[in-house]
Amino acid sequence: MRVLGLLSGTSHDGIDVTVVDFEESDGALHGTVLHEDSIPYAPELRARLVAALPPAPTTLAEVCELDTLIGQAFAEVAAAASDAVGGVDAVCTHGQTVFHWVADGHALGTLQIGQPAWIAERVGAPVVSDVRIRDITAGGHGAPLVSFLDELLLRGRSGVSAAVNLGGIANMTVVGSDGLSAYDIGPANALVDAVVVAGGLNERGYDADAAIARTGEVDDALLTALLSDPYYALPAPKSTGKEHFHLDYVRAHVDGVRPGIAPADLIRTLTELTVRTVAQDVRAAGIRFLAVSGGGCHNPLIMQGLRDALSDVEVVLADELGAPVDSKEAILFALIGWCTMHGVAAVTPGGTGAREPRILGTITPGAGPLRMPEPVARVRSLTLR
Repeated sequence: MRVLGLLSGTSHDGIDVTVVDFEESDGALHGTVLHEDSIPYAPELRARLVAALPPAPTTLAEVCELDTLIGQAFAEVAAAASDAVGGVDAVCTHGQTVFHWVADGHALGTLQIGQPAWIAERVGAPVVSDVRIRDITAGGHGAPLVSFLDELLLRGRSGVSAAVNLGGIANMTVVGSDGLSAYDIGPANALVDAVVVAGGLNERGYDADAAIARTGEVDDALLTALLSDPYYALPAPKSTGKEHFHLDYVRAHVDGVRPGIAPADLIRTLTELTVRTVAQDVRAAGIRFLAVSGGGCHNPLIMQGLRDALSDVEVVLADELGAPVDSKEAILFALIGWCTMHGVAAVTPGGTGAREPRILGTITPGAGPLRMPEPVARVRSLTLR
């Protein structure tokens, strides 16, 4: 089965897409990555999306329009990728998260937009969507779903190993002899991106190659204030997002500790925040092998900072596990799509806090009758090439 995976992450800068050709035999799953790409949002669409995100006020009319416009954008990206490989059998879309409802330390709801019917209509294949909410109904946080893929890729390694994804939010999966745990660590690129965009510091909307941060200095007082956020002390599993870590969050800390801080020093301090929070959790878990993915792995200050802080840890890129760093999450959603179509639970309780495994998502039929393949009992292993 060829499955197309789609998502836009918490950096909300564009749409990642991959096509994976899966073959299964007795629970052993083999995936060949046929296509991978990342398509930026049209500037005007991204601007509307950013303007509607918490803590900004918005309207149901704007949410409805964005649901349609993002769904249409996803549909065009999916159609191009499907055409590039000669067609696909199914699609799995994550959509765009616009709110993740957390109260008293637990996720109660989550909202991803990007109407999947547009994708089904454009591509003609069945579309799996809305994959996070079933995990939440089973007591999980709906995140990090990537723990399912991480556990399969890390399974069999000696000692304690982990995978960390540095998107807008940093999340980590830890695999050891006593099982699996996974959770959101805190902001990776979210705060830096928000400051870069708000300040018009460059046209890209992020600190490419740490060009801005390199010219600044860490402000210790501000960093200490940021590290005191109660979220970091919460036990796993836990989840967070831009409804907590956003531009006004940064402004409140700056106004309280360092009014008038130079933009480069602020960017450098926020970059160091990511290094400190990730490194301290890696050390606390006794991790000896760490595979890094996501946009943050292209930031040399973050990667060098992690290697310096974790001198006794083997820090590598996720490519070494067969999952390219820039398309790993799109591969995850292709995997979830395959699992849902085959009746396989694609959530690990230790990864999200769910009481037990669940089959994820809702299926929108394609151009013809919805025909499901024979169910598979479980996935024992996964290899990617």
